[in-house]
Amino acid sequence: MVEQVLAEPSRLPVGPIGRKGMGWSGVLMLVASEASLFGYLLFSYYYCAATAQPGWVLEPRPALFPAIPSTIMLLASSFTALWAEKGVEKNNELQTLLGLGITFVLGAAFAAIQMHEWAGKSFRFATSPYASLYFTTTGFHMAHVLIGLVILLTMFGWTAAGFFSPRRRIVVSVGVLYWHFVDIVWLFVFTTYYLTPYLGFGL
Repeated sequence: MVEQVLAEPSRLPVGPIGRKGMGWSGVLMLVASEASLFGYLLFSYYYCAATAQPGWVLEPRPALFPAIPSTIMLLASSFTALWAEKGVEKNNELQTLLGLGITFVLGAAFAAIQMHEWAGKSFRFATSPYASLYFTTTGFHMAHVLIGLVILLTMFGWTAAGFFSPRRRIVVSVGVLYWHFVDIVWLFVFTTYYLTPYLGFGL
C-alpha cells in the first residue's frame, strides 16, 4: 500500500485545489463586510450632501489631476494581478512574478499620489463634516491599499520560493480577489468625491 502511494504522488492531498477551499469563501465574506462599511461611509456623504446647506462641499471643483491618472493606474493593476494569477494557472513563474511586481509598483504609486493629494488639501480632518468624511473614507481605502501591498509582496516572495502550482494556488487567487475589491471600491470613492461635485451635487 505504501509503495503504491509513493508511486503515485499526484494522489497525495495538497490542500485546497484551485479555488476550491475555505480561503476563497472566507475572503468573499471579508469583502462583503468591508463593502458594507464603505457603503455606510458613502451613504453618509450623500445623505449629508442632500440635506446640508449650500457650500457643504469644500471642493466644488476637485482637481482631477493627478486623481484620474492614479485611478487609471489602480485599475490597470487589476489586470496585471489577473495576469499574475493566470501565470500560476499555467505554471509560468516568470509571468506570475512580473504580474505581481507590476501590480505592486502600480499600487505603491497610487498610494504615494494619494498621500501627496492629502498634503495639498486646503482643509484638514476636523475642518468640517465634509472634510471628516473625505479623510475617513479615503483613509480607510488607503489602509486597504497598504494591506493589499503587503499581500502582494508576500505572494511575490512565496512565488519566488516555488510555493505555488496550478493545483496549489488558492493563496494567489484570494490575494488577487482582495486586490480587485480594493480597485472597485476606489471607483465608487472617486465618483463620489471627485465627480459628483461637477454635477452640482452637494454644492
